[in-house]
Amino acid sequence: MSALLVALAAGGCSLSGPFESVFGSSSDVTGSITPPPGSKEADELPPAADLAFARVAVKEVLTRGGKDASQPWENPATGARGTVTPIAQAYVNGDQTCRDFLASYVNGAKEAWLQGEACRPRKGAWEIRSMKPWKRS
Repeated sequence: MSALLVALAAGGCSLSGPFESVFGSSSDVTGSITPPPGSKEADELPPAADLAFARVAVKEVLTRGGKDASQPWENPATGARGTVTPIAQAYVNGDQTCRDFLASYVNGAKEAWLQGEACRPRKGAWEIRSMKPWKRS
């Protein structure tokens, strides 16, 4: 995990090269926000109540823009917390602007990283298209 933090800090918002294989490209098909119940990916995601707070943070940080922005989040009911950080540059996908992001999740001794994609139409709000467990390669 510390290697990822160093890479994010050193790379700013622009990651390329070997990270493209980890985070994918704009042409990659990603999973749904909520995997089917009983799937392995559904078992690895944090609880929906915690993800709701992370989703709000994603929309806030992307709406604010900013080159080196991160947004903390916390669910006071469960004590879960984390940070959302946009990665790479925004890109155009059809008639939408999209942005990839990483979200951290900490609750007690449990720690996880999630990767995702959010898009917005020209005159609309950001919508999260995918959020799934980040897999180290």
